[in-house]
Amino acid sequence: MEKGRIIILSAPSGTGKSTIISHLMNIPELKLGFSVSATSRPPRGSERDGCEYYFLSPEEFRRKADNNEFVEWEEVYPGTCYGTLESEVERVTGSGRNLIMDIDVKGALNVKKRFGDKALSIFIVPPSIEELEARLRNRSTDSEESIRRRLEKAEYELSFADKFDRRVINDSLDEAVNEVGGLIKSFMA
Repeated sequence: MEKGRIIILSAPSGTGKSTIISHLMNIPELKLGFSVSATSRPPRGSERDGCEYYFLSPEEFRRKADNNEFVEWEEVYPGTCYGTLESEVERVTGSGRNLIMDIDVKGALNVKKRFGDKALSIFIVPPSIEELEARLRNRSTDSEESIRRRLEKAEYELSFADKFDRRVINDSLDEAVNEVGGLIKSFMA
């Protein structure tokens, strides 16, 4: 069985990346498998270990990082790390499915550097910072301080957009899903 390829999606928080991925997962010909990331933060709301994330203690996360068990990891916020376990990459690609990764910009660039032509990096761009702010506020899940931090981080992350293989503006969800799906199909060909 031929190993699957790696598709990396990155975007500022609130850009619609997770929604785009959930639509792409329903397109059978893409043969996508999702990578479950690991994090050192505690679960939020109804999140379950092994579903949304692998929830690791900060000590366990650091031990796995020290043992090179991650293909990428970052301390995204002070004291809060996120990363992709090498075992997750193998689990999905080894089954012949194409791995779709939802990761931050630095992690995305590290994975692209590590896997080269076996990986396609796509950056999802919001129509504008103002629209991104409106989306974050409409989610009603973050405090004012959290929204401010996410917007500052978004401006920083947007400065990396030109380092990705492709950029897709999520102005219309259907168009963004179609465009990303087309990029993946071309990459698989």
